[in-house]
Amino acid sequence: MTDQTHSTKPSPEAVAARAVLLGRARWGLPEIAFWAIAFGAFFFMPTKLSLLSEIAILGLLALSIDLVLGYAGIVTLGQGAFFGIGAYAAGLAAKYGAGAAPWSDPLLGLLIAGAAAGLIGLLTSFLVLRGSDLTRLMVTLGVALIVDELVNQMKWLTGGSDGLQGVLPAPVLGVWDFDLYGKTAYLYALGVLFVLFVIARAIVKSPFGLSLQAIKGNPLRARAIGMPVNGRLVAIYTLASVYAGIAGGLAAQTTQFASPDYVAFHRSADALLMLVFGGAGHLYGGLIGSIIFRAMQDYLGNITPQYWQFWLGLTLVALVLFVRGGILGLFAKMRDRVLRKGEPA
Repeated sequence: MTDQTHSTKPSPEAVAARAVLLGRARWGLPEIAFWAIAFGAFFFMPTKLSLLSEIAILGLLALSIDLVLGYAGIVTLGQGAFFGIGAYAAGLAAKYGAGAAPWSDPLLGLLIAGAAAGLIGLLTSFLVLRGSDLTRLMVTLGVALIVDELVNQMKWLTGGSDGLQGVLPAPVLGVWDFDLYGKTAYLYALGVLFVLFVIARAIVKSPFGLSLQAIKGNPLRARAIGMPVNGRLVAIYTLASVYAGIAGGLAAQTTQFASPDYVAFHRSADALLMLVFGGAGHLYGGLIGSIIFRAMQDYLGNITPQYWQFWLGLTLVALVLFVRGGILGLFAKMRDRVLRKGEPA
């Protein structure tokens, strides 16, 4: 008898799959340019740093929606609730931990904000798994309305309609204070956004991310081949809640204030509009959408303070009718068309 030797050489299919995943994970020049411009804005837009900080925070909120809607197909109007939970969690940590290290540390406050929002997201995720898209939309909206009412009723903790005041986070890393010009706030918010974006990018480019897209495409087929559909939907919904909570924590820390406006319905609706502007399922869609949405809001508000919502709505209707898939969806179609023309007949 001859000894059977087991080859450790990977199969051609495994090699090809590995090459595809590595190609998907590789950073392209447009991505590098995007982040270079974002960090460079600190130097060539010094008078707009407060606005840029808000855009970075809103971009993180829109990114959280993209994770559940663009990649997992979960329609939601409840991300504003997690945003508000994170804002109040980080605000309370900064207010009652003022001068008591490490509770007033901003980074610890973000961890507390993410943990609080993630816990609520985990507990409510099982409700989201039930029913159709319309059912999920109503459930997430219901959760947001409940959180909104709790914030208004728990005046002893949240300050009610007056908001949570006295939010005084410690300097970032014990060195950089939050100044009136928004310098520290912008670099802090953008740095957190970049770190969380890199993590989200690694997740959606991984086999886990590919399985989410398979579930979005056909959940019945994904379940038939043995994929743990519910478990993965719960995981991504919880992660998106953490992201939204951290965005809320950033908002409370950089503005040193938390109000019921953070959990209002329009917070979720605005973030969803940003994603529609940029394009769902592209990861950068929420970031680009937040830039377009907030820039248009600022510009139109200065030109027509009374009717800026009309022009914003008109732009949205035109975008949905003629540019389906958002700005990045349009670019993707143009790229595919150019590639098809370049192929040999």
